[in-house]
Amino acid sequence: MKSLKKNKNSNGNFLTFKLFLFAIAILGIVRCTDFVEVDPPKNFMVSETVFDDPSTVESALADLYFSIRENGMVSGNYGFTTRMGIYSDELDYYGFDVELQELYQNQVLANNAELLSWWREAYTLVYRANAIIEGLEASTALDALDHDRFLGQALFVRAYMHTLLVAVFGDVPYITTTDYRENNKVSRMPVTMVYGKIIADLVRAEELMGNMVIDNDERILIDEYVATALLARVYLTTGQWDLAEDAADGVIQVFGLEDELGKVFLKESVETIWQLQHGELPGNTQEAAQLIIPSVPGQTFAMTADLLTAFEEGDGRGTEWVKGISDSENTLTLYYPFKYKAWINETESLEYAVQFRLAEQYLIRSEARAHLGNLVGAREDVNMIRNRAGLSNTTANSEGELLEAILRERRVELFTEQGHRWFDLKRTDRANEVLGVLKPNWEDTDVLLPIPESELETNPNLLPQNQGY
Repeated sequence: MKSLKKNKNSNGNFLTFKLFLFAIAILGIVRCTDFVEVDPPKNFMVSETVFDDPSTVESALADLYFSIRENGMVSGNYGFTTRMGIYSDELDYYGFDVELQELYQNQVLANNAELLSWWREAYTLVYRANAIIEGLEASTALDALDHDRFLGQALFVRAYMHTLLVAVFGDVPYITTTDYRENNKVSRMPVTMVYGKIIADLVRAEELMGNMVIDNDERILIDEYVATALLARVYLTTGQWDLAEDAADGVIQVFGLEDELGKVFLKESVETIWQLQHGELPGNTQEAAQLIIPSVPGQTFAMTADLLTAFEEGDGRGTEWVKGISDSENTLTLYYPFKYKAWINETESLEYAVQFRLAEQYLIRSEARAHLGNLVGAREDVNMIRNRAGLSNTTANSEGELLEAILRERRVELFTEQGHRWFDLKRTDRANEVLGVLKPNWEDTDVLLPIPESELETNPNLLPQNQGY
């Protein structure tokens, strides 16, 4: 069992923050961003004023996009791409950050500052999404189309944050109010109940945004297809194969695969369903800045040997999306993900941070079809991804063989993207089998991370702690 260390400097549970702090965060001090073409409000305004004006609601939503991009589990410097990459078998870690060493060595303590920041940032976003939801539901001034598209986006954010929380922490509270008196006493819900509430929010968001008429050519705004793509992912995670197939199919009918691997992560890629734009232009992805190795020594992350050997001979992704760099004596070569390439461009943002793309939907539909016994359809879908990478059709025939082939394909298609590999190992019950061999400190209980210790101290209703911590 992993020992605990007390964090005497904790600020306490996020869920007990004062209501007015969040009101200010949403309604007044909104960060400037280019996600929507409006200026954020400059002064504090009462909620009735904010939710009567489409431009100020857009500003509140813009701040949500900003925070999703810059902080927490989704993207930026602290996202799942690197953190769950080193926690699983995708990335080696060469840095000296104590919290990251705990993740890499699978010796995470309940006072790990990274986990605390994930928890607090996620619930901060949930709280602010709830404030927007409550404001919109009370507003009578907005026209129906504006009201519905705003409400759909806020519901998506609430659901999305909870998908990330439940994925790493297991049982978590599902927060649907801004009432801090209630939030101060919340308890953890069973995983199945959390997913039920996630699905309900996403279904409603999908319906509300079905009539959206907005300029979303760069795929930087949440719309019905983003909600459907997340629904497909959630249905796959929860083993609802028929619903996963239907949801993925709904997205596949609208989008197309990018023909060239080198264009998949450019901002104009036709297969991007949703991506996060940069706040200061020109600029490019923090994912690239985190992962590209400028020199040896001096690197922080590098692809593991196990991941490198997962690419078949002739797989274009192993050449187009992987690069290596050697030391001056050519005695050591390290490899890094090269999906994002243009992060040093100084005149134009060529890439945004892709969150959902069509290749994942093909693989979701393929896996769902295999479980449903539609082996022909499953093969067709996985072959779409293989052929794009320059590989021949899969030779898998049986359901078991196809499921193995699909998981291998997910590994080399979605590597170092928002922790897909880790969640695939977890949802298919293979984490112990795979990581128990590769990771010296791996324990069965590591399939969940610990609830931040300071949160348990502030709100005992969150007990018990996850096993092993």
